[in-house]
Amino acid sequence: MSNTNRSGRLSVIGGGQMAEALIGGLLAAGRWTPEQITATDLSQGRRDVLHDRFGVGVGADNREAVAGTETVILAVKPQVVADVLEELRSCWNHHLVISIAAGIRLAWLRERVPADVRLIRVMPNAPALVGAGMSVLASHESATVDDERLALGLFESVGRAVVLEEELLDAVTGLSGSGPAYVCVALEALSDGGVKMGLPRASAQRLAAQTAVGAASLLLASGSSPSRWQETVLADCPPAARGIDALLRAQAGSALINAVSAATRRSRELGA
Repeated sequence: MSNTNRSGRLSVIGGGQMAEALIGGLLAAGRWTPEQITATDLSQGRRDVLHDRFGVGVGADNREAVAGTETVILAVKPQVVADVLEELRSCWNHHLVISIAAGIRLAWLRERVPADVRLIRVMPNAPALVGAGMSVLASHESATVDDERLALGLFESVGRAVVLEEELLDAVTGLSGSGPAYVCVALEALSDGGVKMGLPRASAQRLAAQTAVGAASLLLASGSSPSRWQETVLADCPPAARGIDALLRAQAGSALINAVSAATRRSRELGA
């Protein structure tokens, strides 16, 4: 187990779905035991879910949860991060803080915690909920190599994870952070197309979803470009050429490029 915290304990501030996914992934990977993890949430219902499902410690007191730990995952909504940090102001003691709060920049965090706190920011995405996430980490200069390795291990327990410069995280938000929503738009349209051509709705949705999973798996396994596999499909399934022509006429590719650009710009606005 790659764990640099002295006590071997982890606190998760915020008990929402992403926190639930991370806790489940960590336990499944054997990186921590339930006895080493404490999660907090204001909702008794969420605390009950986390305790009943994983057996981890739960509570509503963030200060108590952070005491005795060195690694803290900030998994609260962006609008309450400032309040949480103020609440914990006297609790910090050489902690590693890993923030998954969208749009909260490292410089902003640096101004609100003591100099001995090490900082890493992460942009995960929704498929982490089923162990298929794509997370991107950005480390503050205060974080050590071991800190970064620990954080990578955390998020690799719920999918894949890479490290990039923080200045790229707005583009990451526009692509992988927001991308599952774009894919769902495409899947719904593909399903609608199947229904229009006579398929039952349930069958159309299953066919569309598995097709997307399969296409993505081909790319990841081969390392080849999307265009290479497009050519392969066209060679093996001639009717697909008519479908590609329809997509080109509708400028579907440009629409997706514009979606990434628009979401990236919005992320920059929110983080300004």
